Amino acid sequence: MPLSSLAPSRAPSYAAVLRTRHACRTFGAALLGRLSYGMISLALMLAVKDTTGSYSAAGGVMALFGATSVSLSPARAALVDRYGPRRALPPMAGAYAALLAVLAHLTWHPGASSLLLGVLAASAGACTPPLGPVMRTLWRCLLPQRELLQRAFSLDSVAEELLFLSGPLLVGVVIGFSVPAAGVAISAVLVLVGALALVSSPAVRAIGTPSSANEAPAAQDAPRAERLLAVAGVRHAAVVAAGLGLCLGGMELLVVAFAEQHHHGATAVWVLAALSAGSAVGGLVHGAVSWRTSNRARLPVPLAGLGVALVVAGLSPDVSVLVAVVAVAGVFVAPALTTAYLVADESVGEGVRTRAGAWVNTAVNAGSTVGTALVGVLVEVLSPAVCFAVAAIPALLCSAAVWRGSGITLLPKRRDVPSSQ
Repeated sequence: MPLSSLAPSRAPSYAAVLRTRHACRTFGAALLGRLSYGMISLALMLAVKDTTGSYSAAGGVMALFGATSVSLSPARAALVDRYGPRRALPPMAGAYAALLAVLAHLTWHPGASSLLLGVLAASAGACTPPLGPVMRTLWRCLLPQRELLQRAFSLDSVAEELLFLSGPLLVGVVIGFSVPAAGVAISAVLVLVGALALVSSPAVRAIGTPSSANEAPAAQDAPRAERLLAVAGVRHAAVVAAGLGLCLGGMELLVVAFAEQHHHGATAVWVLAALSAGSAVGGLVHGAVSWRTSNRARLPVPLAGLGVALVVAGLSPDVSVLVAVVAVAGVFVAPALTTAYLVADESVGEGVRTRAGAWVNTAVNAGSTVGTALVGVLVEVLSPAVCFAVAAIPALLCSAAVWRGSGITLLPKRRDVPSSQ
C-alpha cells in the first residue's frame, strides 16, 4: 500500500466510539454473549469425550454442531433482518441455551448416547444466535460517520479475537474444579444473558421491528437479499474471508508440528499467542488510521500480506524466529476481517446488512474448517515448512482474484487525448 494512501488521523479516537450513547452497554452485552462462542467448542468437545470415552464421538458431535451453525448462519441472519433483533434473537438464544443445558446435563456423567448427543448438538448449532452480525449492524446505526464506523469495526474484530483466545482459558479454569459439562452450562448462561441484555438496549429498541412505513424498501431489497453473493462487494468480502479462514484453519496444527519437529512442542502455545497479539495490534492500528483509499481498494491487501508472511514463517530456522514471524502475520488478520465486514456492510441496503455480515462469518468459518482438514492430511506427508507455503496459497489466490475482479489499480487513470480531427 503506497504511503499516499495514509493520512494522519484527525478523526475521533476509540474512546469516542465507546462514549457514543448506548455504545458501551450494547457492545458489552454482545461481548458477554459472544464469550459463549469462545468457550463452547472446547467445553463441548471435552464433555462429549468424557461421557462417551471416545475421541471419534467427540469429533463427530462437534462436526455436526459446526456444520449446522455455519451453514445456517445466513438464514438466521435473514430472520433478524426481517423481524428485527428484538423479535428474532430471544427465541434463538432461548432455544440455543436450552439445548446446551440439556447437553450439559447429559454429559455431566458417563454413559450418554453418542447419537442423541449428535442430534442435540446439530439442533443447538442450527439455533446459534448471530450476535456478531447483529452487533456490526448496530454499529452502523450508532455510528454513521465513516471514520468512527471503521474504528468500531476494528474494535469489534479485536475484541472477538480476544474472546476466542480467553474462552479456552476459561474452560481450563472451569475443568480445574469441575467437569467439562460445567463449561457447556456456563456457555448456555452467557449466551442467554448476553442476548437478552443486547435486545434490551435502547439502541436495539430504537431500531425495533420493520414497520409498515419501511416495508416497501425492504420488499424492494428482498430479491437482492436472496442473491447477496451476486453483489460484488459481498462476494469479494466473502472470498477474502474464506481465504483468511483457509490460512488460519490449519495454523494451530502447523505450529504444533513445527514446534515438535524442533523438539519444543510446549512452545507452540506461545506461537499462537503471538498470532493473536499481532492481530490485536494490527486491528487497532488499522482502525486508527484515516485511509484515503476506499475499503474496496484495500480489501485484498492484508490477505496478500498474510500469505507472504506465512511463506516466510515456513522458512524460520527455529521456534523463536517463528514466534516473531507469526506475530507479523497476525498483524494482517484483524485488518483483513475488519475490511471484509466493512465492504460487505457498505455494499448492501438497510434491510440486508445482518445477512451480508453473516455471509462473511460463514465464509471464514467454512474456510477454517476446510483448512484444518486439508492441513491435517498434508502435514502427514509434507514438512511443516512446505505446509506453511501451501497454507499461504489460498490467501494469495483469493487476494489476486479479488484484486482482479475489483479492477483495482494503483496507477492514475489515463486521460483520453482529444482528437485533432
